[in-house]
Amino acid sequence: MTAAASPMARGACPALDAPMLTGDGYLSRIALIDAITPAQLAALCSLSIAHGNGMLDISARGNLQIRGLTLASAAELEADVRALDLPLREGLAVEWSPLAGLETGVDPRPLGLTIMEAARTLRGRLAPKLSVVLEIDGLIRLDDLLADIRLVAAANAGWNVLLGGTRQTGRGIGCVSDENAADCVAALLDHFASLGPKTRGRQIDMSSLPENVQHHLKPATPLHRLPQQSLFGLFAVSHRTHALRIALPFGQIKAKALAEFAQQAEGFCIESIRPAPDHSLIVFGHEKACANLHGVAEQVGLIVKGDDPLRQIDACPGSPSCNSARLETHALGRFAASETPTLFDGSLRLHLSGCAKGCAHPMPSPLALVGSENGSHLVFCGKTTDTPIKHLAPTAEKAALAALARLIETARRDGETNHDCLVRLGPGGIAAALGEGP
Repeated sequence: MTAAASPMARGACPALDAPMLTGDGYLSRIALIDAITPAQLAALCSLSIAHGNGMLDISARGNLQIRGLTLASAAELEADVRALDLPLREGLAVEWSPLAGLETGVDPRPLGLTIMEAARTLRGRLAPKLSVVLEIDGLIRLDDLLADIRLVAAANAGWNVLLGGTRQTGRGIGCVSDENAADCVAALLDHFASLGPKTRGRQIDMSSLPENVQHHLKPATPLHRLPQQSLFGLFAVSHRTHALRIALPFGQIKAKALAEFAQQAEGFCIESIRPAPDHSLIVFGHEKACANLHGVAEQVGLIVKGDDPLRQIDACPGSPSCNSARLETHALGRFAASETPTLFDGSLRLHLSGCAKGCAHPMPSPLALVGSENGSHLVFCGKTTDTPIKHLAPTAEKAALAALARLIETARRDGETNHDCLVRLGPGGIAAALGEGP
């Protein structure tokens, strides 16, 4: 194991061979490039119990994480995980649809593997969180995943290349042919490395791209904003394969519960399981097997409905699980989902952060409640470190969420989303609805 014995710098990225210190011990990330068997998932659950605190995450980008490790147990975990012969992704994060290879059309995996191999020579010279996303407009898209380099399959073959941001906010630099795509990305990565190990896609000067990048590029084809795919539950992938997509509440589950799910999946002859974006799991198999597993998923506490409010809440482990946390994020999240469901119309995400680190959602959020030493802060359309619009006294968070729900119910205009309503009311209107005080 090559992990250092000191905490990672902020902005670093945990890996199997480089665990990261968090508020509940060290965390190791297991990134996969393909699906695994139910038995392999059950084995990972057993390793979580043996070496960690028995809690597993699936991150927003679809990576499996084992929590509550020590440096010694993280080294043991790494050895045991490697013995399972899993399809591990190491080095540069290159991401594609979890349905790649099962859908008709472009298969991005060969290109992704070529890019990862080319990036090996740059290890240590690229930003730790740097990522490449390959988008194919399939049944599950990665439009909203941040990417330093994004390749979007063009309608007439080839790939549109964007730097930084999401599909909507990334800056297009042109279109590259299939045969030149890997070389173009390799040249871009080399350019990033030449600018220093903290360089990200959003920082690249578009007017000074090197010649070995520019000569691969042609004018880009128009990128259309497609209706957002949000496949959830049971759906067909091909004529013989169905899938069941489910999710982990707050991206986390007890390893014992997930092991039970994996064992039941094996009993139903499920072919494979894959962690996927949005804290989800996708199970592949025959239609009847996937349908049978739906009930098991609900019994062990997984989210089985696409419109479940829990899917619209980002929350870190919180207190008492994390020593840094000053807010019981999971209890508060379950209260919000069950008692104030009108908050969640699909336009409004709620971020519950035990402290100002914002681990569960580092990006700006429409609403965030942030734990502090003497209560919590309500942040509107910002990060956890932004100036709050309201300070809440200890234990006042539930009342505040209830007040926000009532505000939206009374103030929202016809045709307006919850998010639009709060933006119109603004920080002053929201703070006023929560009553007197700072």
